Parts: sequence; structure tokens; C-alpha cells
Amino acid sequence: MNYLKLSLCVCLFITSFLSAQNKDITLEDIWKNGSFRTEYMDVLHSMSNGQQYSVLNFDRATRSTSVDIYDYKTLEKVKTLVSSSDLEELAYFTNYTFSADEQKVLLASNEQPIYRRSSVGHYYVYDIQSETLSLISEDGIQEPTFSPDGQKVAFAKNNNLYVKDLVSDETRQITFDGEKNKIINGITDWVYEEEFAFVRAFDWNAASNKIAFIRFNESEVPEFSMDVYGTDLYQTQQVFKYPKAGEANSKVSLHLYDLQAGKLSDLPVTKKYEDFYIPRIKWTNDADVLSAQFLNRHQNELDLWAINTKKNSADLILAETDKAYVDVTDNLTFLEDNSFIWTSEKDGFNHIYHYDRKGELINQVTKGNWEVTDYYGYNEDKDVIYYQSVENGSINRDVYAIKLNGRSKKRLSSKEGTNEAAFSADFSYFINTFSNASTPPEFTLNNSKSGEVIKNIKDNAALSQSISAYNLSEKEFSTLAVNGNDLNMWMIKPANFDASKKYPLFMTQYSGPGSQEVANSWHSANDYWYQYLAQKGIVVVCVDGRGTGFKGAEFKKVTQKELGKYEVEDQIQAAKTLAELSYIDETRIGIWGWSFGGFMSSNCLFKGNDVFTMAVAVAPVTSWRFYDSIYTERYMTTPQENASGYDENSPINHVDKLKGDFLLIHGSADDNVHVQNTMRLVEALIQADKQFDWAIYPDKNHGIYGGNTRLHLFKKMSDFVFEKLIE
Repeated sequence: MNYLKLSLCVCLFITSFLSAQNKDITLEDIWKNGSFRTEYMDVLHSMSNGQQYSVLNFDRATRSTSVDIYDYKTLEKVKTLVSSSDLEELAYFTNYTFSADEQKVLLASNEQPIYRRSSVGHYYVYDIQSETLSLISEDGIQEPTFSPDGQKVAFAKNNNLYVKDLVSDETRQITFDGEKNKIINGITDWVYEEEFAFVRAFDWNAASNKIAFIRFNESEVPEFSMDVYGTDLYQTQQVFKYPKAGEANSKVSLHLYDLQAGKLSDLPVTKKYEDFYIPRIKWTNDADVLSAQFLNRHQNELDLWAINTKKNSADLILAETDKAYVDVTDNLTFLEDNSFIWTSEKDGFNHIYHYDRKGELINQVTKGNWEVTDYYGYNEDKDVIYYQSVENGSINRDVYAIKLNGRSKKRLSSKEGTNEAAFSADFSYFINTFSNASTPPEFTLNNSKSGEVIKNIKDNAALSQSISAYNLSEKEFSTLAVNGNDLNMWMIKPANFDASKKYPLFMTQYSGPGSQEVANSWHSANDYWYQYLAQKGIVVVCVDGRGTGFKGAEFKKVTQKELGKYEVEDQIQAAKTLAELSYIDETRIGIWGWSFGGFMSSNCLFKGNDVFTMAVAVAPVTSWRFYDSIYTERYMTTPQENASGYDENSPINHVDKLKGDFLLIHGSADDNVHVQNTMRLVEALIQADKQFDWAIYPDKNHGIYGGNTRLHLFKKMSDFVFEKLIE
């Protein structure tokens, strides 16, 4: 044997292996090549038998999609329920929804986004037994929804509501006054969609013979217009109703359509509201009784109504008030006796409550100085509630079970990090999604009684292997003492960190009310960007200051009426404290943020001009006077009531303090935070004779993406960061 040749081969192998471990991240890896693609279980649905689940699968070879059924116990595929490869009319579908009896499936195709959550598309009903496919409407429609008996589909089109009878194949129009920028039936307006996070504003009753819906009259809401440049010789305009803080909102009203009588009627409540929202409606188990949440404009009074549509009467069954604001709950659940589950932070932390059908408190189910972060459901057979909370630390998430009476609490998840559960219909199993800052998402099948892992489903092993070749740094979690609070923080240091050297510091944050950036979960695309910056010799830090979430109502609501005051103070002081570390260069400290984070980074650079030497602001709010009514007034009341709160913390009013380097970026077609914000700040900077850099991305919305856009954006920001902090 030639030992010299063997030694040479071994050396070459080791050198190759070591170099593979030190591969640097590129921006193309993050935003072009898909190098860090993470696998998930798409559109997971538990079948009603509790023993099987379905997912949406995509076959790259045939470019087809399918709904596949799997067995919980074996995790083996039982069958393909429907595949687009077998459907001549449908090349692919992007989503699916079962009827209650699971005999029909609604398939979505050609979905075109409208705003953040809304879309219009073509929808088909696939009959599983007959294996037939039928198109609901030749036109694009919104929010098609099966009736509980599976015999009908309600949907919206051109601001009106329709019902299609799947037996007779007849379609009935049930409202007729819908008109763009005037009247919307059963679909939310822009501001409801964005800030109350729902689009479908209609609901079927249990008997499938009544539809309740919210009607929006936005005639008096001021219009906002955006130029859309496109590729034609002349630009076009997008004009839509957008209520800015203090301006007129849509006038909302509740209505009922009785399918048997063919009659449309109003659903009034007995309390007179001057200016209000209806952020949620939901039928109770009684087919004649609808629940509706009414919220005053200040959003500090929330009323839950039980409306008897047969007797045309309404009872106020729950009223919550708060000195700041009351959060709308998505967790309202009616039990068999029409008692109900409700979540509230009325004791200072978000917890689960049980009320009888008349709104009398039976008991507070969960208690403690920690927050319930998700409610999964109630198993009536076992008398057990399943939920997620931060009891194991505000940056972590765990799954718990507890009796309805608040006893026998059990932690069902075991690994420290972020755990999310999807329970089977009979609550015998749950699929747990786990990740933390060093572990990509793992999917396991768990026993819902013990929490014990039965089988591993998917673990992103390919990603783990791929990412091991890169020169990544640990995300280090800790707390930082700032302005009397221990704030959650993470830090990423360069992989070749040398404590005897001085490094520039780059801070990232969002800081919006109730938000969280310091979380023990797997990487987002931005996390890879922070690793990229660390590779270049930058220490990257994130601090969640006052006003952020999951540490109690007092911590979150301290910023009330003064958005940008305490949050900015915390970021400035955090930077000062970090600058005292021996390895941080106090002369090279930067900060960036997007949206609320851009509002913050602008203010930090201006107000903290003795600390920050540079900042990047992407799509920032520059004055809360320019932002929408629901979000802004929740925290600030109106400009007419709180002018100083709006103006004293507006970056526009602090441009004279700018000393460092500033990069300002916005999309021209941002329907959320309008480019008006940037234009007004630019004008203020010009008149103050302040030099700065800026970029406008044509026809891009608040997310600034599409084609090569994200890669270009992050190249621009990276170059700016390197130029100002390193070179």
C-alpha cells in the first residue's frame, strides 16, 4: 500500500471537510437559491374520525397537487383523496376545505391577492363519492364557505353575498346593494381586514338555514389613492377607502338572511352605540342565537351579545373594560350547554375563563404571572382544555392540558423552545411542531393524555445537514437590565469572535405593542441575514423593550397614548449599556427596523444621536396621523384628543437632531403604511438641510418583494451597513 498517497488523500479529505464547515452565507443563499428551505406540513386537517389526518402535497415531477390522507398511528398514507393530475378542469389547486361531513372538498385555484389576507379566486366543489368536480362560479369569488349540512356554499362577489345550492345547482343572490368603495356585504373593509385580522364577515347557523353577516357602509370614509406605474405609457391609480386616525370609519350593521323565508332583516342590539366596531360574529350551538362582539371606538369597552334571531331580541352577556384597551379574542368557544370559554387579560395576564350561557363567571381556568398564547380546544368527553402558554419562560412556548375546573394541569410538551399543537378531532392525538434557535422544525405524533411522543413524522434532517456546512454563530439568549426592567435579548457574535477586539454593534427590533422578536424558535430569513452580517465582523443584537408582549398587560400597555416614547428610551439605553461591553465599539452602533420598527429606528437615530451612528428604516410610519384608525386609536386615541402624543414622538418633528447616516426605504404601492410617510419625512429632512440616502421600490407593497426585489433590497441595506459600520 502507498502510505504517502493514503496520507495525502486523508489530508485532502480533512481539508475539504473543514472548508465545508466554514462555508459563508451569501445573500443569494437566503433570497434566491432556496438554500435554507424549511419543510412544513401544509394545510393540516384532522379527519372527524380522529384516527386520520389530511395534508396538501405538491408533486414537483408532475407539477400537481393532492389532498392525501394519513393514518395517525402508522403515519402511512392511506389514500389520495383527490389529485389535480386526475382532474381535466383543474391543473392544480392551492388550498382545500372539507364540508362538515367530509363528503365534499372545496378546492381553490387562481387565487389572486387583494390585500394582506384577502384574495379572489376560482373555487371548485369535489364530490368524494361521485368523484365529480363542479365550478362554483365562472367569476372570481371570495370566501366560499360550506353550510354545516354540506348542501350549500355561501360566497361573496363584487361586494354582495350569494348562496349556491349544490343539489339543484342554482345560485341565489341575497344582497344587491354592494358597490365598490361604498357598500360591502359579508366581507370586511380594508381596516378590519388589516387590524382585526379577518376577511369573512358572514357565518352559517347550525341548521344551515340562516346566514348572519356584517354590512360595511364606507361611503363617508376618505379615499386614498396610489399610482401604479406598471409597464404602460400612462400609470393607473388604485383608489380605496382608508380611514386614518381620527377620520370617519365604515358604518357597520348586523343583518340576517333566512334561506327558508327568502327574507333579509336587521339584527339590532338594545344598547345605543355612537361609533363602534363589530370585530367578531359567531353562531352559538342554538341555531337561532348569534353571538356578536361590539367594541367602542376607543376599544376599551368590549361587549358580547347573544342575539336571538327568532325572537328578535338581544342580551348583553359579557362586558369587559380596560383603562387602555381590550384585545378581541378569537377563542370564544360554546360548549354543549352553551356555556362558553373566553380568554381575557383582565387579571393582568391573558388567561382562560369559563362562563355560563348568561355570562356569569363559573371559574377562571388558568392563573399565574404568565400568558396563555393559544387555545386549542375543549374535549367534552374528558373535560379537558388544551392550550399553549409561556409559563416556561416568555421566549418559549409549551402545550398544556387542564381540567375545565382549573385542576390537574399537565405540561404535554417536553423540549425547551417553541411547541405548537394540532389536535386530532377526538383529542386522542396531537401533532407537535417543535423548534428552537438551534433546531429546525420537528413534527412528532404525540399522545394527548401523556404528551409522550409516539412517532417522529418529519425533522428537516436535510436542512440540518445542509446548514451544518455553514459558518454559523449561536444565538445567545439573555436579559438586559434597562430602565428598571429585565428585557429579553438575543445576541449573535461573529463565529471567530475574539473578546479582546472591538466590534461594531447592529441592533434589530420591531417593538410594536404586544409583539415579540426575542423568541426561542427556528430562523426566519432575516436571521440568516444577521448571520451574514456577523460573518462580516458585526455583533447583532435584538432587545424587546417595554410595550412588547407576553410579559403581562402592565408591561405591554405602559406605552399607551405615547407610542415611541418608552420604546425608544429602552433601545437607546440598551445601546448605551451594550456599548459598555469591552468588545463593543461605542463609536459604531447602528439600528434598523421595518414598519413599526422603521418608525423606531428613525426615532432612535434622531433622538439618540449621541449613541447611534447609523440607521435603516424600511416602510416606516413617520407620523401616527398618517396611519389607520383601528390600530392607531387603540393605543393613542384620536389625534383630536391626543395631539401631543402623536406629534412629540413623530420622527418628522426630530429631523433637526440627525447627525448620523440614514437610509430610508419604501414601496410606492404600500397600501398599509403609505409612501406618504416617507415623502413627508424626506421633505422635512430636506428643509432641515440634512443629507440622507433613500430608495423607492416601484409598485411594491408593504412587504417589498417579488422577482429579484428582496435580494436587491438586502444587498442595498447590507452595503449601507458595511460602509457605515465597518469601512
